[in-house]
Amino acid sequence: MKCGEEFDNSSYAIRYTRLSQIAYHRTMKRIPILLLLFFLVSCVRGEVAQAPVVANTKLIPPTSTSFPPTSLPSDTPPVPTIAPTEIPCDPFSVDFCINEGYFILQRPIHPPANDLVEAGYRYGSTANGKLEPHHGVEFPNPSETPVYAAADGIVIFAGSDHEAIFSPWKNFYGNLVVIEHDGALFTLYAHLSKINISADQKVLVGDQIGEVGRTGVAIGSHLHFEVRRGNGEDYFATQSPELWLSPAKDVNGNPFGTLMISVVDENRVLVKHAEATINFYPDRSQPPSNSYFMTTYSPDIMNGEENMVLGELPAGHYRIALKRNNQLYERWVDVEWGMLTKVVIVVK
Repeated sequence: MKCGEEFDNSSYAIRYTRLSQIAYHRTMKRIPILLLLFFLVSCVRGEVAQAPVVANTKLIPPTSTSFPPTSLPSDTPPVPTIAPTEIPCDPFSVDFCINEGYFILQRPIHPPANDLVEAGYRYGSTANGKLEPHHGVEFPNPSETPVYAAADGIVIFAGSDHEAIFSPWKNFYGNLVVIEHDGALFTLYAHLSKINISADQKVLVGDQIGEVGRTGVAIGSHLHFEVRRGNGEDYFATQSPELWLSPAKDVNGNPFGTLMISVVDENRVLVKHAEATINFYPDRSQPPSNSYFMTTYSPDIMNGEENMVLGELPAGHYRIALKRNNQLYERWVDVEWGMLTKVVIVVK
């Protein structure tokens, strides 16, 4: 219809009806196609919904509250286990304790020469009141028997003891060698007939340093051997050599044991005097096969935790009978090959 023309209502109705019919027929032709597309999409969605869920091609196991043991790689170090703490033996609460001791010094005399200590004049002994308290031990041997360094060290003295340096008296030790070792430990070798080394020389354990003699105040040829701690020139800084020397061996090659006795009062202070008889029983059902008589050290050389030491003992049972202030104290103890037996006896 053009502008200005009169509107024909009947004509417009006919046109509208015809257009509606054309739209209807076009829509009906498209319905089968739409239905087919809807059906295909529905099928695809159904198939996707029914497919299983897969992650990394590996199925996830169900959750469990129990787990199998884990295997560590072969190069992974094992988890350390804590060993139970061993309670050290207390000689105040038991009859005796046995340990390895501290035998770090080699014997200055080597077999086949006599490497055994003179039993009648041990450290701290007075030989039944006949001599001054002994500050060392003796190794009786013929003159010219080789004498060896007991450990590595530096020679601080080698010569004649004509000045009172290492004792209160001149020419007391005669020809003397003094060696300083680690830990402010000193060894003295006295009455030598010959000296093979000089001062400031470094020596190794087992080096020959001289020969047995009888110079100084010696009665008969022997080696006088001392151990001192702290100050090598201090005559009273001695220690029992039998607590430091490696044990000698019996004829069968067994290393002897050592017995260390501490006689103390109720305050655990070493007493100044006590006497003891020590009997050896290879079999406790039989009589003793040997006996030893001892007294406590002289008070001026009680520098350790003990006041009696008895070395070079065969393994077996020992009966200690100790007398103090007219009271008797008895104790059974054991000695083992190459070991140290520690005994504490509390007296009144």
